[in-house]
Amino acid sequence: MEAAVTAADANRKFSQLLHGVRKGRSYVVTSHGRPVAKLGPIDEPGRAEIGARHALLARLKRQPVAKIGRWSRDELYEDAR
Repeated sequence: MEAAVTAADANRKFSQLLHGVRKGRSYVVTSHGRPVAKLGPIDEPGRAEIGARHALLARLKRQPVAKIGRWSRDELYEDAR
């Protein structure tokens, strides 16, 4: 969960907040009670893409194979005309 911190506190305690980020914590910076920024650890390069690829492959493995028989090239592209 992200801890809320005011913009003034974030300005005064920036070093402390960075120390918390190094430990994996995240913060939402607010101004006049509204969230305006997020301070947190950066994702490892490619981590989101790897997660998306695993989710897609898992979904495809669960999806049943549709047995529709053979088709010709013309049948495959007949909607494109």
